Amino acid sequence: MDGTVLVADDDRTIRTVLTQALTRAGCKVHATSSMVTLMRWVEEGKGDLVISDVVMPDGNGLDALPTINEERPGLPVIVISAQNTIMTAIQAAEKEAYDYLPKPFDLPDLMKRAARALDIKRRVPAAKAETGAPQDDLPLVGRTPAMQALYRLVARVMNTDLPVLITGESGTGKSLIARAVHDFSDRRTLPFVVVSAMDLASIEGPAQVLSRAKNGSILFDEIGDLDEEAQGRIVRMLDSLTDNAPRIMATSQANLDLKLESGAFRQDLYYRLGGVAMSVPSLRERVDDIPLLAEHFLGRAEREGLPQHRLASDAMEMVRTYSWPGNVRQLENAIRRLAVTSTEEEITASEVQTVLGNQPAMEPAQGGEADKLGGSVAKHLRRYFDLHGGVLPPPGLYGRILREIELPLIEIALDATGGNQAKCADLLGINRNTLRKKITDLDIRVTRRRKLM
Repeated sequence: MDGTVLVADDDRTIRTVLTQALTRAGCKVHATSSMVTLMRWVEEGKGDLVISDVVMPDGNGLDALPTINEERPGLPVIVISAQNTIMTAIQAAEKEAYDYLPKPFDLPDLMKRAARALDIKRRVPAAKAETGAPQDDLPLVGRTPAMQALYRLVARVMNTDLPVLITGESGTGKSLIARAVHDFSDRRTLPFVVVSAMDLASIEGPAQVLSRAKNGSILFDEIGDLDEEAQGRIVRMLDSLTDNAPRIMATSQANLDLKLESGAFRQDLYYRLGGVAMSVPSLRERVDDIPLLAEHFLGRAEREGLPQHRLASDAMEMVRTYSWPGNVRQLENAIRRLAVTSTEEEITASEVQTVLGNQPAMEPAQGGEADKLGGSVAKHLRRYFDLHGGVLPPPGLYGRILREIELPLIEIALDATGGNQAKCADLLGINRNTLRKKITDLDIRVTRRRKLM
């Protein structure tokens, strides 16, 4: 690498690590804990690349991006932040940061991104629309790889015209994701219309929906639950759209692939909705985000006028290891009840036990994962056979099921190993050549993932 890098972070350890790594790579480095100093260097014409934290003692790295773009249009900025929320990822993309990495970051990954930034001349950014105020109360927070990947996907597609299909279990926040796509897009000032089965009950329903939506966004909520007549009206509505049409989004808790095979969901509608597919993970798939969400909901309760509370360590562990079949919605309701009923600042494990004892499906998350996975697979397979109404499914079932399991397993393993195929093969316990063949056969797109430490 060759060039001068400006590093701004109020954490001395991060400044030291980056300075040493970049210097060893052949770069000149200027490091500071002050946003004012960073902006002075930029105005003086110093630096070929900026690596900046978001929250600084005397400023904000995201807020500084427009000024940097105006002063130095060709200067790439890599944003690093411990504020790993969807708003951070979207704002970084919206304000045209060259790249965004959540803390803690993988140093070799950051170094490769820095090398690319120094090699590629950024285009002069076009004029941007005003950014609406972010909704800080959106519970779309998380540091797990699954949520970070979802944030990045939202940031990439928010200003496209592609339809979006959002799937996930009940209570995971599918509608919130759809709302975030709208609220952070260029359509944010236009209507956001949520469509239910009742809105499509009459022949005039689709026309009325389009009239309400104008050029904004339309969300078909739980589209998998709509009957054939409503699905047909949606297809005809989508076929009538013109160039200035609203953005189309849909959510579904139901497995639309199974509904397709059983004939319960129209194939032409499925393909019209399939521009971008987003899967919202359940809390069981992002256990490490549960404490972060619990603290978020306690903070929201305090802002609404309830007393300040915190969870004792054993109480937090009990919250973290509960299975949460109702996902984020159930967690929010439980935490709010604790905030209302607890008389002391510290919420105890016994208080958590009392609240969770009245919740459905009390099932600790740790231990027995293999049994739970096997039971879940068996449940879905039984449902698959039941959907065929006593008629055997189409031939080739074994291969289809293996593909359904093998594809996400390899993709998640690649994510967990930062895209390193040697580490991934070792993790899976298979030969590297076997892994490469499976990546080709399953059409898995391999990119260098952002690995969280």
